Amino acid sequence: MKAFETYHPIVLFAYFASVIGLSMFYMHPVYLLITCIGAITLNLLLNRKSFISGLKFFLPMFFIAAIINPLISHDGEIILFYIDYNPITLEAIVYGFAMSIMICSVIFWFGCYNVVMTSDKFLYLFGKVSPALALVISLTLRLVPRFKHQITVISHAQKTIGMDISAGNPWQRVKSGIRIISILITWALENAIETADSMKARGYGLKNRSTFSLFVFEKRDGFLLGIILTLLFINILGSYFGVTTYYFYPTFTELTVTPISIGLYISYASLLVIPIVIEIREAIKWRSLKYNM
Repeated sequence: MKAFETYHPIVLFAYFASVIGLSMFYMHPVYLLITCIGAITLNLLLNRKSFISGLKFFLPMFFIAAIINPLISHDGEIILFYIDYNPITLEAIVYGFAMSIMICSVIFWFGCYNVVMTSDKFLYLFGKVSPALALVISLTLRLVPRFKHQITVISHAQKTIGMDISAGNPWQRVKSGIRIISILITWALENAIETADSMKARGYGLKNRSTFSLFVFEKRDGFLLGIILTLLFINILGSYFGVTTYYFYPTFTELTVTPISIGLYISYASLLVIPIVIEIREAIKWRSLKYNM
């Protein structure tokens, strides 16, 4: 278990809600750089193998999203060249890359969220407010990783009997792919029935049904939650007064360095590095204990 995962669910949810919410609206170059570095670093600490293997999908998406913008948007003052009499501007290219960084960073943060905020933590937070909605969201978030794992298992099993989608002529590959999808759908339907029967047997939906959880709100949780909310308020205040605003059109906004902007950069970076510091501190602590044994 990772050190950051041991904190109370409300602290974890407040952190990711703050970070993802700010990351989705900041297009300032400095903020984008901080967001991207923070998201990549935390993914490497929490889920290194899965993150590195997933980069082969994110890198093409990054460049495709960056290239599409200058092809459909021709705003900007610095014209580099023309394609069919349509100007390709430097502002549109930079904005496309900035948008790609923002989208990838948000996806990276959601990857960390899925590792830390398990379904039992989500149900603990929202089960009493809206049990049905919390259950639906929890089951939905579990679908993609479970389907991904199951389709890998099915593919390996089919490969042992000569039904590999990477072997044979195109028609044989299509038949193998259809067979794998058919097995996956059958598994999904059977799993849904088993889940419904299990929930019914455990008394889901009955009135006055009690719940059990091991989550306890400790002093460290209150301290960390206070830090998160304070840093969030500082960044929202900076956005309200326009300090974090940056425009790419009609041309680039000048990057000004003032004590206020530097303070906001530091506060935003401090918010993002909270779990990174916790994980590194815990790793150093464990290595020290192992060394002294």
